[in-house]
Amino acid sequence: MNLSSLYVTESSALNRTKGSLLIAKSIPGIKLGEIVDVCLASGEVKRGQAIDISKEATVVQVFGGVSEVDLMRSRIRCRGEALRLAVSESILGRVFNGMGEPIDGGPQVIPEDYLDVNGEAINPAGRQPPAEFIETGISAIDGLNALVRGQKLPIFSGSGLPHNQIAAQIIRQASVKGKQSQFAVVFAAIGVSYDDAAFFMKNMEQTGARERTIAFINTASDPVIERISTPRLALTAGEYLAWRKGMHVLVILTDMTNYCEALRELSAMREEIPSRRGYPGYMYTDLATMYERAGRILGKDGSVTILPILTMPDDDITHPIPDLTGYITEGQIVLSRELERKGAYPPIDVFLSLSRMMKEGIGADKTREDHNNVFMQLYAAYAEGCNLREISTIIGAEALGERDKIYLEIADRFEREFISQGVNERRTVEETLDIGWNLFSALPEEDLKLINQKLIKKYLPKYREKV
Repeated sequence: MNLSSLYVTESSALNRTKGSLLIAKSIPGIKLGEIVDVCLASGEVKRGQAIDISKEATVVQVFGGVSEVDLMRSRIRCRGEALRLAVSESILGRVFNGMGEPIDGGPQVIPEDYLDVNGEAINPAGRQPPAEFIETGISAIDGLNALVRGQKLPIFSGSGLPHNQIAAQIIRQASVKGKQSQFAVVFAAIGVSYDDAAFFMKNMEQTGARERTIAFINTASDPVIERISTPRLALTAGEYLAWRKGMHVLVILTDMTNYCEALRELSAMREEIPSRRGYPGYMYTDLATMYERAGRILGKDGSVTILPILTMPDDDITHPIPDLTGYITEGQIVLSRELERKGAYPPIDVFLSLSRMMKEGIGADKTREDHNNVFMQLYAAYAEGCNLREISTIIGAEALGERDKIYLEIADRFEREFISQGVNERRTVEETLDIGWNLFSALPEEDLKLINQKLIKKYLPKYREKV
């Protein structure tokens, strides 16, 4: 570590403390985001980070906080560097805390390098658009909202909905299709309870997913400042595997709402002017600095795909957190409380969900030639069935015609057979598409207007049985 400078406070240098914040006189040469050592009068040394600098004062956030500070005898020692993550191939299979320190009982990482957790901006001229399919094994995602390498696709959930189970299932099941490629998952739990942290760890252990997973766990009792660093550590680990080791990396961040709450708490401590609902005005920019680290780079084999998960306060999709996230990312997967009440898992609302990069990842050489046609026809059939379901609540199902009753049944079957699947059930994209064709077999063939006739003759069950 480079201890480039030492700043010893005078009697008036540390002006005051506020929770875990130390407000000192302006420190010459210190940089925003720099890591410092806070040397207390008791001899204890705590790590902190400069979160605000000006000509008048320097504000330091102390990791873990401080109970009592002797303003006259305490010192701030500048380390001359930002927070860095020690990286090597041995970090695969390891579990770290929100400061990048191992918490799995294993040895310290022997670093190949130390990387700045803030990352490096991708040159726009070298950025490639997202492409190629990532198979999650979940039909409602793979069939209708496909995840593509290099994409950023958030999951919008609500309190009590099974987003943790979905995240764990994706960690277990996610893989890349086509040519043989190394695939890894980086998982960051931000401000989660001990029970949730234990759930994720147990899940990775029991399913064997831990060998290809790097986990960063920040619990609700950990310092607030660590919630700010946890997703950045995860993205740094993902970038190392992608850009230096040529791996395809899926970074799962949960729960980003806890991250934004930490951002608001720190902003209030700093007495900044609040914006919408008390969140800082720079929250959009802050989220963008992380989400835009997803992508593919010209000349490099690897890719970074980001799947952030956030719980919408009061199920409000217009809340600042999902609202700003939607502006930055390329679609969203929205969980439905109504489907969850019906017992559907995963309860994904296909009408509110969207993957804007889906067409870049599906097709003849990526998933299957009929994927786009099946996708459009399923939406059309389910939409008509849902519309008839609303009508039937007014006039009664008995008043519907025979054709309408078929579509009403298709809507129910779509939710039971296509959307719903087991927590441990992994479906290939081919199996997902075949479920769609089985649903189509109950419809009049003349209603399959969104599917090419050649594909109907090839995949519709009644024709396949004749072959």
